[in-house]
Amino acid sequence: MQVVRVTSSENLKQAIKLAKNVIEQGGLIIYPTDTVYGLGADPFNIRAVERVFQVKKRSKRPLPILASSISNVLRICELDESATKLVRNFWPGALTIVVKKKEGVLPNIVTAGMDSVGVRIPNHEVALKIIDACGGLLIGTSANISGHKPPRTAEEAIAELGDLVDLVIDSGPAPLGKPSTVINLTVSPPVIEREGVIKAEDILKVLRT
Repeated sequence: MQVVRVTSSENLKQAIKLAKNVIEQGGLIIYPTDTVYGLGADPFNIRAVERVFQVKKRSKRPLPILASSISNVLRICELDESATKLVRNFWPGALTIVVKKKEGVLPNIVTAGMDSVGVRIPNHEVALKIIDACGGLLIGTSANISGHKPPRTAEEAIAELGDLVDLVIDSGPAPLGKPSTVINLTVSPPVIEREGVIKAEDILKVLRT
């Protein structure tokens, strides 16, 4: 396991280059986001995704995807009117939206065979540059053993997953230190599956407008 601390633009360039190499080779990275530290892998590499489940000791449940842009989001899913409203108001930011996935794009293991996928664009410069360098889409589950507290710092993530990953990118504490809010838009009415940084009432208010 290699640890890179991002303290300058030069460090960041090195981190991005290393992350790209690791992801392209099917490896796993721990990387910072606006909410908590994430465990990253290529969502199109089935072996890499299987390794995510092994490292987290997690049963086969859907994994969230982080994207660097709307165009990358639209590669894997469709955004209806409700999703578009939320995207305009809360992205980039701490809202994960569960929407219908496009058929035949993502491996079934990523979504646990479901026809939906959870996506978001984080509000974090380092995260966005890493995701973009790694193809625009990256697994974005929290870097912890399933059921444990999500890590706010690289140190906490290392304590959880240690040498089970290939690269750790440390850019200091995650600004928000709390998981994203998750809303499922594939059911009617939409359901808040997890209330995190963004309050449910603020999301529902936007949907009513």
